[in-house]
Amino acid sequence: MAKRDPLPVWLYGIHAADLSDAGPGRVGLTYSDEALARWAGNVPLLSCSLPLRPRRQDASVFCSGLLPEGQHRQAMAAEARLPAYDTFGLLARFGRDVAGAVVIGPDAPDRGSGGVEPYTADALAEEVAALPDRPLGLHDDSELSIAGLQDKLLLIKLDGGWGRPVHGRPSTHILKVEDRRFPGLVQAEAACLALARAVGLTTVDVEVTTIARLPCLIVSRFDRTVDAAGELVRIHQEDACQALGRDPEAGRGRGKYERAGGPAWRDIGELLDRYAPDPEHELRRLVEVLVFTILTANADAHGKNVALLHPEPEAVALAPMYDTVPTALWPQLRKEAAMSVNGKWRFDHMTLSDVVEEARAWRLDPALAEASGAAMLDRVRSAAKRLDIPKAVVSVVDAKCESLGRKRGRS
Repeated sequence: MAKRDPLPVWLYGIHAADLSDAGPGRVGLTYSDEALARWAGNVPLLSCSLPLRPRRQDASVFCSGLLPEGQHRQAMAAEARLPAYDTFGLLARFGRDVAGAVVIGPDAPDRGSGGVEPYTADALAEEVAALPDRPLGLHDDSELSIAGLQDKLLLIKLDGGWGRPVHGRPSTHILKVEDRRFPGLVQAEAACLALARAVGLTTVDVEVTTIARLPCLIVSRFDRTVDAAGELVRIHQEDACQALGRDPEAGRGRGKYERAGGPAWRDIGELLDRYAPDPEHELRRLVEVLVFTILTANADAHGKNVALLHPEPEAVALAPMYDTVPTALWPQLRKEAAMSVNGKWRFDHMTLSDVVEEARAWRLDPALAEASGAAMLDRVRSAAKRLDIPKAVVSVVDAKCESLGRKRGRS
């Protein structure tokens, strides 16, 4: 294969870096002179795992994390006529609308660039039905990507309907189709997101609908906002695997789980302690997210489902919750937590004391951790009774509230 030219990376309209083809499946990143002159050295500009430095760095994990996984990446690669391992080539083709604020492509992005193709009801139904064969609803003019294994469609909300992003126009919403193996999952995830919003842990809007006879969940993107001029603006973010440089494909594809070398709560806490402008505030929020994860028995809260925002190039913050599902409702799903809490892996063995000890490892004052955890437990229990959510989800929350509140848990 002929040597390929570097691929520019744009952040808020600034040429921040260049990607380079570093061999099969590998991507190098070199920050631009403009970025090096604009920001202080070692700030987590694009990623906590890629601090601002003049020398080339290995960005393979960060870049791969912008693409879907498994069979969806295979289908995307077939669309581009590239091997699935060719992260560089796939981002050259689909990198103008990805997670966060980066835009990957030769030309600087302009506000309002790209286009929107409105969907009719029939066209949207056809698109959703075709997702198993055409991931993300890709077309010849699609320049978009998002991580994950689930069937998804990126959308732009229009007055009275939905549209398809064209030529890198930033999407505003993500549509996810229910996995046929787990009936009721869409309703359960919607319930958990409504619960998370009620207790202040997420900002996403949720809609449950049926399209092409398939239950679908439509959520607003937390990495998109509208500015005072009414323009859609990207917000930079990354998941914990990207931030820590942990390859989710390692360990036979289980590298996003702590048991297989993936992120742990302590790792995320250390990043917030290092980079957050107010570490105490962010670590208390992390305690709240941890307690919510236990109370909803979400064993899929792995390193790809916890994210960090980069509200400023020099700082990070914990992102709003997303992809939160009470996995305990399906016997065939994993029972063990994706990240341990004070060395414990079973939710019914975890107590508030374990949460406090876990947070102590993040250097959060135990009294603050206990206060934050207890307050979140009370808020979740109250909200679960108040909201109109499935009884099965309420039962899970009630049971976990009782077990988490014990003074001591089983080892």
